[in-house]
Amino acid sequence: MEILARTLSAVTRPDKRGNHWQYNSRSDHHSKVACWAIIFDLMQRSTLLREHVESGLVHFGINHEMRDFTNNRKKDLDLVLCTAATGSVVSEEMTLSALALRYDVQLTATEQQILRGLPALTMAPVGAVLMALEAKACMTEHSKARPRLYDELNSSHATVHGATDQAIAAGFVMVNFADEFLSPGRNQDIQRVGPVWNRHRQPHATTTAIEKVRELPRRSRLGDVGYDALAIAVVECRNDGSPVSLVTDPPAPQPGDVDHYNSLIDRLTHIYATRFSQL
Repeated sequence: MEILARTLSAVTRPDKRGNHWQYNSRSDHHSKVACWAIIFDLMQRSTLLREHVESGLVHFGINHEMRDFTNNRKKDLDLVLCTAATGSVVSEEMTLSALALRYDVQLTATEQQILRGLPALTMAPVGAVLMALEAKACMTEHSKARPRLYDELNSSHATVHGATDQAIAAGFVMVNFADEFLSPGRNQDIQRVGPVWNRHRQPHATTTAIEKVRELPRRSRLGDVGYDALAIAVVECRNDGSPVSLVTDPPAPQPGDVDHYNSLIDRLTHIYATRFSQL
């Protein structure tokens, strides 16, 4: 998730007063960048996915509305891997690379070279959803945010699997470890009156947020309830223009933990190969 931290270090997100921030809760930029990075890493790991993309079998969709057939509830998912809808026209111009430009994704020279070497993943009207990605963030007021965070994430996997049990439901959560944070909602007049800081009692705030996310159900087979894969990343973001860093020490998930980012990519690679080998 270095790509996410690097991208959030840039002050690019505007508010309605003309101020610019690294993170703005009213923008879905952070979610889109996280999902983009997951697909980028998954494309590198999964030979089968690269083959499907190169042969034109698999595309992506953005803000795709999925509807739970059982309960008739609907939800927009950040990014999905999918087949193209029958009779639809695939956008040859909107690719994973073009999406990186749209989202101001900050890549190193090495990452840019890797991206150029991958087959072109293109956007298409969604037919069958193969994988649905949902990303959320808990950046401030951690205690207040926990119930909302849980409910929004829990409804995502339920909607995905209510629409099609075969689809892979993947979740990603970013939790802020900074001791203080500038909330755009409380700092619309920052140029006139100065900063108003939200203070966090760390590591307690981050630990309790992670504990709540870990209550989300996970599944190991078709027919069960829960996420097929779920990861938590911890960042340090003051939202004041200083660099955003990725936190790797506890309370952040550690290598080998089921909710570590590398475990997410490993699991998605395995499930995709198992579930969609006959696509």
